Amino acid sequence: MIADVSPGSQALRAALGRYATGVTIVTCVAADGHRIGLTVNSFNALSLSPPLVLWSLRESSPSLVHFTAASHFVINVLAQHQQAVSRRFASSTDDKFAEGAWLAGEGGAPVLADCCAVLECEAYSQQLAGDHTLFFGRVVKARHHTHPPLLYQAGHYHALGEALPPKRTDTKGLS
Repeated sequence: MIADVSPGSQALRAALGRYATGVTIVTCVAADGHRIGLTVNSFNALSLSPPLVLWSLRESSPSLVHFTAASHFVINVLAQHQQAVSRRFASSTDDKFAEGAWLAGEGGAPVLADCCAVLECEAYSQQLAGDHTLFFGRVVKARHHTHPPLLYQAGHYHALGEALPPKRTDTKGLS
């Protein structure tokens, strides 16, 4: 059964929750030098040439001022074994960086060890869109591991299932 969806309704939230996403921790360094980070699933690849990515943050987030001013940010794509650190960065705990092994990346933005992928980005542009700010970043460093990714769908964490067999006509990836 498909429920009617009106903007701002619980039905809209439930419908959007049906879309499975990866889970990331986006980080930067505040002007005073302290590390900022939060769990984000609103991450997207945007362009290969130039290499651009984007993510969004609620206008009401206390972290907004720090990301708006940051020259760099890092997208840490989480692996299945990093569910606990995802929950920590989604919480309001004070010292989020007490869990995980962290290194300084481009512009000092924190990089989490042992992720599926790390995209170190130079701030490219920002745009207000509804109740969120979109952050666009130019990828200056990228690396990955073969760990299975952590997924999020319908309010729960999930593991990646088996790959479906390709059709013979499948010659390229999705765009």
